[in-house]
Parts: sequence; structure tokens; C-alpha cells
Amino acid sequence: MSKVSLEGQVAVVTGAARGVGELLARKLSARGAKIALVGLEPDELKQVAGRLHSDADWWHADVTDHVAMARVAQQVKDRFGKVDIVVANAGVATGGPFVDSDPVAWRRVIEVNLIGSAVTARAFLPVLMESRGYLLQIASLAAITPAPMMSAYCASKSGVEAYAHSLRAEVGYKGVQVGVGYLSWTDTDMVRGADQDDVMRELRQRLPWPSNKTYPLGPAVDRIVDGIERRSSHVYAQWWLRGMQGIRGYLPALIGTVGQREMRRFEGRLGSVSKGLVGAGGAADESVRGR
Repeated sequence: MSKVSLEGQVAVVTGAARGVGELLARKLSARGAKIALVGLEPDELKQVAGRLHSDADWWHADVTDHVAMARVAQQVKDRFGKVDIVVANAGVATGGPFVDSDPVAWRRVIEVNLIGSAVTARAFLPVLMESRGYLLQIASLAAITPAPMMSAYCASKSGVEAYAHSLRAEVGYKGVQVGVGYLSWTDTDMVRGADQDDVMRELRQRLPWPSNKTYPLGPAVDRIVDGIERRSSHVYAQWWLRGMQGIRGYLPALIGTVGQREMRRFEGRLGSVSKGLVGAGGAADESVRGR
């Protein structure tokens, strides 16, 4: 598909205070897009908005809050006159064995990553229909393949992938295009936070190549920007993820076999794995909720 110029387009990015969201906002702004930042960290959002190359503003909101996100959608339209692009990027993660997991943290991953994405789309779809715009749902390699010690994250990302594919079929005839973005381990606060746990870091390093590497953020976001410009149905932040689609049917059995071996290897150390949300974004989410 040919590229659409981003000059003068209005792009909304959730989870925009750091990581993928922050750099994506900067790169979209550098291409002339006007940017609406949404997140939980007002000081960081204000700083990000101040560094952008184009007209930008920010909104402090929890993506799981229907009332707040509906208000944000209306205010963004009032501020910029329209909305052309929405990137549902906000996300949190937790790790460790499911049987010992913190039920509140586990549920929160589902709420932010899956429910929050749906709340975001529900709020912004009316304005995207007006502009015949584009919704990009950020998923993950975790949507393509299951992984031990990541049950909440895998469930949430599989959920948003399926939800976005369903939504594409529903709204395409109204002119709204829907894409799913896939990222492997990328150098963000979330991944660095997970790597602070020795067991999680070592378990990831034992994954087969190329899924055992951490990839630089810049090239990954460049690929996402290219996908947005093309209004792509599938956006792959690392080149090899596209190939994973063709073998995904075989992966649950493979991971089931290999994962059992690795879990047995780490069994004596599993009690040390942190049960909370990981990274600075996870800490911000827990702070807002008073945990």
C-alpha cells in the first residue's frame, strides 16, 4: 500500500510518557503530525509534549476509565479539530508462575492491555469514522506464541490481537483501517524492569534465537511509523516476526515441551520472582492506584 503523508494529521498515542509511546510520538511529530499524548504520568507527558517538533498537547487519563477516555476523545477533537490516527500502546506487564501470582497485578495486566485498548477504541472510533482514519493496536510476539511465566501478558496480547482483527471487519466499510503491531523484546523500561529479575532474565536468554535478544528501540519504532504511513493491517517492529505467523500453529506444543524443561530447571528459584508490575510504567500505574 502506498504511504499516506503524516503532515497535518492528528495522532493520538496512549502510554506516551516513555518507551515505545514516547519515541513514536517524537517520530510522528518529526513527520509533521500533530500529537495528543495520553498517559498516567503528567510531569513526563508535559516534558514529552514540550520536546515535540509540531503542535502537541497531553492528557492525564487511565485508559481503563470509560468516562475519562470519552472526555479525552472529545477534548482532543476540540483541540485539534479532528483525529486521524490512534495508537493503542498503553500496557503493563508482570511475570512469574501463575499459581503464585498476585491476583490484583494479574488482573491489572488484562485490564490495561486488553480492556484499556477496547476503551480507547470505543472513545475514539466515532472521530476516526469522521476522518476515515487508522487505529493501530500494539500487540506483541506474546500474541503469536505463549511463554511460561508470562500468562497475563500473553493472554492480554492474544486478546488484543483477536479483538483488533474482529474490529477491522466491523469498521472497514466505514473507512476506518485497523492494524496490529507486533514487537519482540525491545529496549524499554518494561523489558529492563523484567530483566532486573534474575530468573526472568535467564529464562528469556534461553529462548531460541532470534527471540532471546533485546532489540534497539529506534529501528523498532521506525518500522511502526512506516506501518502507520502505509495504514498496514500488520506491522512488525522486528523483521523476523512476519515469519513467525507462518509457524504459529506449531508453537504451543513446542513451547509446552521446552517450557516444562526450563521450569524444572528454575523450580528452586521461582519463589524469588517479583509478583508486581514491572518497570517504571508499572510503578506509575501502581502509584496511581495507591498500591
